[in-house]
Amino acid sequence: MAGLATTFGSGAMTNSIKEIGSAKTILAVGTNTTSAHPIIGLRVKDAVRENGAKLIVINPKEIELCRHAHLFLQIKPGTDIGLLMGMAKVIVEENLVDESFINTRCSGYIEFLGSLEKFDLVQVSEFTGISCEEIVEAAKLYANNGPSAILYCMGITQHVHGTNNVFAISNLALLTGNLGKPS
Repeated sequence: MAGLATTFGSGAMTNSIKEIGSAKTILAVGTNTTSAHPIIGLRVKDAVRENGAKLIVINPKEIELCRHAHLFLQIKPGTDIGLLMGMAKVIVEENLVDESFINTRCSGYIEFLGSLEKFDLVQVSEFTGISCEEIVEAAKLYANNGPSAILYCMGITQHVHGTNNVFAISNLALLTGNLGKPS
C-alpha cells in the first residue's frame, strides 16, 4: 500500500491533548478512548458538548464515545484499512484535497492515487459493513469541517496490518492538510 509519506512517528493522535478541544471534527478510530485514556475522553466529550465538534467513531464495538458521536461506523473487525482508504478515495473524487499542502509537504502522491483505484466504494461498503452513504458522509465531514484531529490506539496499531492502518490514518490527515497546524 502506497502512502503519501514514508516517515511518521508513532503515537495516539495527530494533535496534542490540549488541542482536542479546539478541533471541529474528531475521528476516533480503533480506540476506546474513555476507557484507555479517560482524560482525553473527557476532552473529546467537552469538545462535542461545549464547542460543537463533530465526532466520528470507527470501531467494531459500540463504545461509550458512541453516545456523543455524530456518526458511528461499526465496521467489521479487521476492515479499518478498507474504510480509511475508501474515505480517502471519496476525498480525492470530491476534490476535497488540500492541493497546496500536498504540493509543498508531501511526496508519493501520484503513487497513492494509483493505490486508490482498487477501493471501489460499493466493494468497500460490502467489505466493511458500512453503507456507501455513511462512508461519503464521514469523508466529507472529516475533510470539510477542519481543523480535524484523529485519535487512534491499539485497536489500530496492535494488528496484523498495524503499520498500514497507521499509514491510512496519516494519509487522511495529509490529504486534507490536517497535520502540522493547531487542532
